Order: sequence, then C-alpha cells, then structure tokens
Amino acid sequence: MDALTEAEAAVLSTALLAWWERHGRGGIPWKQLPGGARPAPEQDLDPYGIWIAEVMLQQTQLAVALPYWTRWMAAFPTVDALAAASLEEVRLQWQGLGYYSRVRRLHEAAQLLVGHPWPHSLEGWMALPGIGRTTAGSILSSAFNAPLPILDGNVKRVLARLMAHPRPPARDDALFWCWSEALLDPVRPRDTNQALMDLGATLCTPRQPDCHRCPWQLHCAAYAAGDPCRWPVTEAPKPLPFQVIGVGVVLNAAGEVLIDQRLEEGLLGGMWEFPGGKQEQGETIENCIARELKEELGIAVTVGAELITVDHAYSHKKLRFVVHLCDWLSGEPQPLASQQVRWVRPDDLGNYAFPAANARIIEALLGSLESSAHPEARS
Repeated sequence: MDALTEAEAAVLSTALLAWWERHGRGGIPWKQLPGGARPAPEQDLDPYGIWIAEVMLQQTQLAVALPYWTRWMAAFPTVDALAAASLEEVRLQWQGLGYYSRVRRLHEAAQLLVGHPWPHSLEGWMALPGIGRTTAGSILSSAFNAPLPILDGNVKRVLARLMAHPRPPARDDALFWCWSEALLDPVRPRDTNQALMDLGATLCTPRQPDCHRCPWQLHCAAYAAGDPCRWPVTEAPKPLPFQVIGVGVVLNAAGEVLIDQRLEEGLLGGMWEFPGGKQEQGETIENCIARELKEELGIAVTVGAELITVDHAYSHKKLRFVVHLCDWLSGEPQPLASQQVRWVRPDDLGNYAFPAANARIIEALLGSLESSAHPEARS
C-alpha cells in the first residue's frame, strides 16, 4: 500500500495522539511553556531553544543532548548572546557532542539571525547554515504549531514498519514525506510530530519493539507479518576502513605541550588536537610520528615512550590513535597543515575544545606528569 487515505490517516493520528497524551515523553524543556505545561495549539514557544535542541539532536539522542542543552542555554540564553560569543567559546560548550561542523554552523546562523524576526517559513529556515527539511519542519511545528511534517530516524522506522515498506526508506524519500504529512492532525501538527518521535523512541525501537503497548498494533503491516524487526529494510553495510594514527604529545623544556587547531573543514573543523597523522605501510609508529610532526609543524622531536592507545569509531571509519610522549628538539612550530599552533600549559588544556577521542589522551598526559612529579607514588 503506497497511499494513506484521509480516513485511514485520521484513524491513525487519533489513536497516536490519544496514546501520546498518556504516555508521551515529558520533561523536554524546549517543548514546554515556561511553567512546564504542554502548549495548546494556539500557543507559541520560543524558537531559539528549539533551534539549538534540534541541531543537537541531528546526530545525538535526547538523553545525551539534554544536559548539553541546559548548559548551552545558561551560557548563551539568546540568539544575541550566541552571536556575540567567540567561536572558541561556543565550541567549548559543544565539546563532547561530536559532529563539530554543527556548532560552527549554529554560530554562523546566529550572525544572520541577529536583528531579524524569526523565520516563519520552511524556506527561511532552510536558508540558514546546517538546517535541512526535517530540522526546519520540527522547529516550525514545535514553535508555531505549523502544519509541516518531519522525517527523522524514529519517524522513518515507525512508517517503514506501519507500511512494511519493501525498500530502504532513503530510496523512497518522497513517499515517506507524503506519509508523514498525511498523518498530521490539522489542529495539532506540533503534537502529531512529537508523538511520532516519541513512539519511535519509546515503543517502536530498533531491536525490541514493544508492539503490545503500541497504539498502531492492529494497523501495523510489520506486526501482522510476525517480525517487525525486519523493517526498515536496510542496505548491506559496507565495511568501515581502519587506520592507525600516530600522535605526538610534544613537550618543551618549560613543560608546555604543543597543540594545533584543525582547518575549518570536515566533521572536526576548528577543533584543537595533538599533532600526528596516518601510519604508512611498513612504517614504525615512532617514525610515523617524527615524519608527521616534521611535515605538519616543521619541527624535529625525540619520540619517547608510548602514553596511551585509543580506539575510536566514527560513522565512516575506525581509528586507532597510538600516542607517544615526545621531546621538542628544534624548529619553530608552524601551522603548515592547520590554522594555528600553540604551546600551552597542560593544566590549561581544558580551555580548548578537543574532539572526544582526545579526552583520554589529556587524562593520560596529566596522570603521567603527576606521576613523574611525585615518583614516590609509584613505589
């Protein structure tokens, strides 16, 4: 069945909203009125907090994003405050959420929004950096109860199971948008969208759907087929490439450590890191680190003991960071492959935004320095 009739959609949305009123997720601050109540259809919410939350939720689960959102709103309570902050200040608030291009685009968008009314159209939001159709629709429906559908991962999974769709959702994007739009209650589109997301997040989960509590059990083609986990249909996964990265934690005679800031491009653009690069075939990790530091920074070092090995998986590749302590020998560090380089005191590393994989490196470094300062602690 490729189409939902108006009558079928009305039955489904009525059942969904009745379930949501009793069992939907509460306590989402950006979806509530200042007193904590759910808004009525005619009541608007502040778009700023919703916008920040929706961008955080693009690649992050609600439970993880919530404390970040709370801290963010305390640091930058308005779009004016966000626009006035430096990019480095903004990155520090985002540190640990990953996909760091999102925070750069948020900051860019804030500059464009200052002094202007909030967009009230899909096109107005999608013209801003980092905003696609689902994010724009979710902001507008959440803030202004606009009758716009959404199609995030939860909604795709729910719809794929409802219809037992035989192909991966990405192959039939337009059809899924039609289904999502057909289900919108004309008076309560905000609540319909939230109910769809809550259904996917709490009952129609990827691996253990709780079908017996689902308001759509009797309408669901995947349930009728006997194994809802067969949907959504997925493409055959491609093996993730694996790379070993040699990393040098370079110390000078003053006890300072060398860090560099990535170029403003890619997922980790603008983040600070310890210098290094990919190990070439047949190359020892020590030679890799020495070569990379020469190529990237123009310096010569003595590669010392291994500090730590950190395995980290991204959506598109798996990396193993093999980290060695290094002593700086010669050459003034230059940003040959980065924005800037800086010698910093180890205790000041917390003032710089690092990717998540670096947190364990910093922890190991501080522990190593503490142990060497107090050798009796090791005896």
